[in-house]
Formats: sequence, C-alpha cells, structure tokens
Amino acid sequence: MTTTFFLVRHAAHDNVGGFLAGRSGGVVLGEAGLAQAARLAQRMRRERFDAIHTSPRERTQETAIAIAGACGFGEIRANPALDEIDFGEWSGRTFDELNDDPDWRRWNEERSIARTPGGETMLDVQGRVVGCMEALAGQHRGGAVVLVSHADIIKAAVCHYLDLPVQGCFRFDVAPASITAIVTGDWGGKLLGLNEVVA
Repeated sequence: MTTTFFLVRHAAHDNVGGFLAGRSGGVVLGEAGLAQAARLAQRMRRERFDAIHTSPRERTQETAIAIAGACGFGEIRANPALDEIDFGEWSGRTFDELNDDPDWRRWNEERSIARTPGGETMLDVQGRVVGCMEALAGQHRGGAVVLVSHADIIKAAVCHYLDLPVQGCFRFDVAPASITAIVTGDWGGKLLGLNEVVA
C-alpha cells in the first residue's frame, strides 16, 4: 500500500532571497505572496488528500490555510518536524552578510557534517522530515498527505528518496509555492514530480 506526499514550499514573503528568514517570527506573506498562495491553492484542487500538515512558521501556515480554503478542507496540523532549519543567530541576516562568514560557507560546502548555530546538520534535518513522512505513511496507507514546509526541508526529503547525498540539494531547485510529489511504500519511495511551479 502506498502513500502520496505533496511537499509544498510556502509562497514567497516580500523579501525572499534577500535575507535568511529561518525561524524568525513575523515573516508573513505580503500581497504578492498571498496571490501566489491563492494560485497554488487552485492548482491543489485537482488533488485528493487526507491531511494537511504544516511547519509552525507563519508563512507556511498562511499557505496551508489558502490550500485548505480552496479545497474545502478543515483541519490543518502544525508539525514541528516540518519546521525550517534552526539557523540560530544566522536567522534574519542578509545573504551578503552571511557570505562573509566562514561558518556559513562551511555549512554550504559540507552540509552533512557542518552545524548551524542552532545545532542542526542537514542529516539531522533529513532524519526528522523522513521520520515524519514514515509515521504519516503508516496513518494514511492508500491515501495522500500535503506537507507545507521550506525549501531545504523538501530538498532533504528528495535527496533521501533519490539516494542522493545531502550535498545533492544544490543540484535542483524548490521554488516558492512549488509542489514536489513523492510516493512511498514498503519498497521505498519514488519521485513523481519536482518543483512544479504554478504560473
């Protein structure tokens, strides 16, 4: 029996790409991001699913609310396993600032062993998201689940199911408001679609 996962990256906040939002509070969708979430939500009406789980961050919850509203779905569950990487003191800093930090450069060069100031490696991140998916697969055999999360969290899951090293996360994109689909079963997992962006 298989379970399908729709891994959805949150819609863009107003300064996406300008700074590392991380787990900073108050990072919400602006007007453009809300419109993007609405388009994504209309696309998700074509899918059948049994549950929506979301990262605790505001931007993911707003995206999940748009999907639930368009699909006539009730409950949304905040799931800490889908949370953004804990970037600690890096959160809120611009990428220009971070590029001058040797620890930031090491994090990007050695994701499997380097730790963020919050204490996570990419393998830690991968362990929590894959563990979450395995638990949900047991609850939704034969069904489908929407997971609204963040780019690196989704990339960690894709790397696991494609048997790529976590450093392979730089070999593909996960854009804001994109859909990546994975089906899992007792035999492992298969990528059905990567980074589908709704125009």
